[in-house]
Amino acid sequence: MRKTVVINVVGLTKRLIGTHTPFIKSFLEAGRATTIHPVLPAVTCSAQSTYLTGKWPAEHGVVGNGWYFKEECEIKFWRQSNKLVAAEKIWDKLKREDSNFTCANHFWWYNMYSNVDYSLTPRPNYLADGRKIPDFYSHPSELRDTLKDELGNFPLFQFWGPKTSIKSSKWIADAAIKTDQLHDPTLTFIYLPHLDYNLQRYGLNFDVISKDLKEVDTEVQKLVEYYNPEKTNIVLLSEYGITDVNHPVHLNRELRKWGYLNIRKERGLELLDAGASQAFAVADHQIAHVYLNDIALKADIKELLKKVEGVEKVLSDEELVAANLNHDHCGDIVVIADKNSWFTYYFWLDDAVAPDYARMVDIHKKPGYDPVEMLTDPKDKFVMLKVIWKLFKKKLGFRTVLDIIPINATLVKGSHGRVPEGKDDFPILISNQKDFMPTETVSAIEVFDVLVKHVRG
Repeated sequence: MRKTVVINVVGLTKRLIGTHTPFIKSFLEAGRATTIHPVLPAVTCSAQSTYLTGKWPAEHGVVGNGWYFKEECEIKFWRQSNKLVAAEKIWDKLKREDSNFTCANHFWWYNMYSNVDYSLTPRPNYLADGRKIPDFYSHPSELRDTLKDELGNFPLFQFWGPKTSIKSSKWIADAAIKTDQLHDPTLTFIYLPHLDYNLQRYGLNFDVISKDLKEVDTEVQKLVEYYNPEKTNIVLLSEYGITDVNHPVHLNRELRKWGYLNIRKERGLELLDAGASQAFAVADHQIAHVYLNDIALKADIKELLKKVEGVEKVLSDEELVAANLNHDHCGDIVVIADKNSWFTYYFWLDDAVAPDYARMVDIHKKPGYDPVEMLTDPKDKFVMLKVIWKLFKKKLGFRTVLDIIPINATLVKGSHGRVPEGKDDFPILISNQKDFMPTETVSAIEVFDVLVKHVRG
């Protein structure tokens, strides 16, 4: 088998490759590129699981970055067990073919307890006093200690939240190189999330994102030059393209106004009570799963959702089969936004009674995806002083919360999840091996076979 490296440059599209990415452009010109028709939903966990299994969400079950766990009556996002991906992975197939094959997975999702040989994934320490301490999980466990000694701790707060920066992608790239030096795996997966941040904050505003493009281009160059195209098959790919949006849509507020959504109050604040609701939406970028505890309401709710401004499509039944989403994890109805819109998880009608987590970075408590977690209030000139003061209080042992996230979805300028209007905004697949690359656009499930060909050589 041939040594192969797959570098996931999140958000990379044909539109973004050019003046600000000179190395990626030269890599493309020396090799071959095609576009990927994105999986629906075009979000991190669904896309990665589709690439790694060659199966649709209807088969592997990852219908989004999160879904409603019906047995528990709870909405959960960003789970980590690989057992949630209910299909054989590429490394399972290749291990059967060659007992000497090994695989490393650096920060692709559902990375815990898989049977890759070497893995890294974010895993903070949640302390009893309320603090969240940056850390990561590794297999084998001693790899974590080795990398900490070499690189320092994983910069978690630069990986997600208002302080996101190139530091997290740089750390992942450096960790991949160090793992390779130690173990020389046959197949390596590397995750570079950097473009995801400002593309969601600012959209396709090249006056802002040019810096981000240059920064990720530098990390890609470092990796490619280390792995050496003469010795290694190197693939660059992305999961989705991010496009401009200007219209947040609050589906849960609509369901609440129609009388289908149930709320409970705790300490004077409102919480979504999914198990007691007739219908509720699990928002995930530009798609939302609507779950019904009373299936008899499906036709009525579907018609109401079609009339909501910003909604482009409303799918159920055979339409979900055609979209390859017909899995038990899927909503009874799936709603797709139009090209200018995206869905919030907001369910309260008055910000004064919004739950406490609404103003914090809290990816596990929120019943939906919240890109506003990457932003602070631009009108608050003292926000960083507030952060410093709160962190100081934490270090002194006082309980406090970093409630600095604004409840203002209009701040978000870029999103993804639907199939974009044109191929310039499709995810891209680039290789230094022309012979293993298709010339036409591939479907998301075909990426699996392209990667297998690279490893087989």
